[in-house]
Amino acid sequence: MPKIISITAIASISPLGNTPDAIWENYLNANHCFTERELDHKKTYVASLDSISKQVVDILQQSDNKYKFLDKSVLYAMAASRKAMQNAGWAKNDIFGINIGSSRGATDLFEKHYQEYLETGKAQTLASPTTTLGNISSWVAHDLQSSGPEISHSITCSTALHAVLNGVAWLRAGMADKFLVGGSEAPLTDFTIAQMRALKIYSNSKEDYPNRALDFEKKQSTMILGEGAGVCCLEIGKKENALAYIEGIGYATEILEHNISISADATCFQKSMKMALQNTDLSEIDVIVMHAPGTIKGDLTEYRAIEKVFGESLPLLTTNKWKIGHTFGASGILSMELAIMMMQHNTFIGVPFVEAQIQTKPIRKVLINAVGFGGNAVSVLLSL
Repeated sequence: MPKIISITAIASISPLGNTPDAIWENYLNANHCFTERELDHKKTYVASLDSISKQVVDILQQSDNKYKFLDKSVLYAMAASRKAMQNAGWAKNDIFGINIGSSRGATDLFEKHYQEYLETGKAQTLASPTTTLGNISSWVAHDLQSSGPEISHSITCSTALHAVLNGVAWLRAGMADKFLVGGSEAPLTDFTIAQMRALKIYSNSKEDYPNRALDFEKKQSTMILGEGAGVCCLEIGKKENALAYIEGIGYATEILEHNISISADATCFQKSMKMALQNTDLSEIDVIVMHAPGTIKGDLTEYRAIEKVFGESLPLLTTNKWKIGHTFGASGILSMELAIMMMQHNTFIGVPFVEAQIQTKPIRKVLINAVGFGGNAVSVLLSL
């Protein structure tokens, strides 16, 4: 029998805010968090941090001279990690591992350094150390004064849930008792958005909800980028202060025919969900928080995979990307946060522009999906 893993805290900083009350109130509100930005003489939607979260990050950056040169992705991770550690009751002298990843890493800072190099032919002294991927977990470890292993990785949009997988593996192997896991992303740069436009997946919608995630009738892809970070504290064993428990984990990689595609019925998701659910009766799953980025193929193939696994008895289905956009490497943890909040409040948060789904029983078990370019799928089953 797999060892029980407790989630003793989860914290985030995102367009929804950075406190549980603010985040939940935002979820109860059917409005999205997108604002318009001018790019190449076109109006482009993005989801930036709310004003209070920006203040938190600014104060953090000014609190130490060494922090003034860090990328937003690092600062976001540090802010969320501080809050999670405090909420879990961990002390600075505790030994715990850290695994916080990112899809793109120090996006804003890297692009600024590279632009400067193109213009002057010179790079600043700190250009390399402040833009390496390991930068995120290393600075979080420095800020928290931790003494355990520090790991960073990039597995595109499933990065955060792969961090969860890794933390679970360390805990179940007996190599650690506590692990801080998550993802951070600050991708709202002109070049990053241009790349998404080149893939023809960025939203040009003029509707009230410009990201049409879970709208299977949409005629164009409607992905929108968001920024933020999320981390959770994992501990081995059943803890009294646990917010939820990790009951199952699954993972799979697609055999690709194209650099960004997954198969028509998302074989990787079918495999990852079946692995996560192998010890669970399917009727016990109350909600699935889908990856559903708002693209035509991404949403539909995941839905078909869910149909393959669950048949006609589908759980309630939702996603948060219609509200905060796609936060790349941070998205999986932000989906876990939504899952935990729905269980805590026993309230289903649906997508406002699709057919309403009626909650008929308490929300006790929620499955979370994530997948990224390269077909790396992860599914995590949470329970109260």
